[in-house]
Amino acid sequence: MTAPAPTPPVSPAAMSVVVLADGTARCVYAEAIDLGALGDVAATRASHVEPDAGGGWHADLSPVGGPLLGPFGRRSDALAAEAAWLDRHWLVPALERKAQ
Repeated sequence: MTAPAPTPPVSPAAMSVVVLADGTARCVYAEAIDLGALGDVAATRASHVEPDAGGGWHADLSPVGGPLLGPFGRRSDALAAEAAWLDRHWLVPALERKAQ
């Protein structure tokens, strides 16, 4: 008898997917889930992380009606702030708005 395959470790690039009552889903994309396996996908840009002339990094969340965050000394810090803002102000509120 063979042993079952070990459970793969949870990826640090885990994704939160919010599925609304009408069947639409919203997430901050990170290749942790093959979204195509769930159905048709329509991806849109939520933000841009870009450097400025002084070497700082900014997260521009205007595509989803959000603020310009930064400057950050490192691109990774701007990316982390971008993800945190999207989770807190764009992803979860979509679920809360639909529940009302």
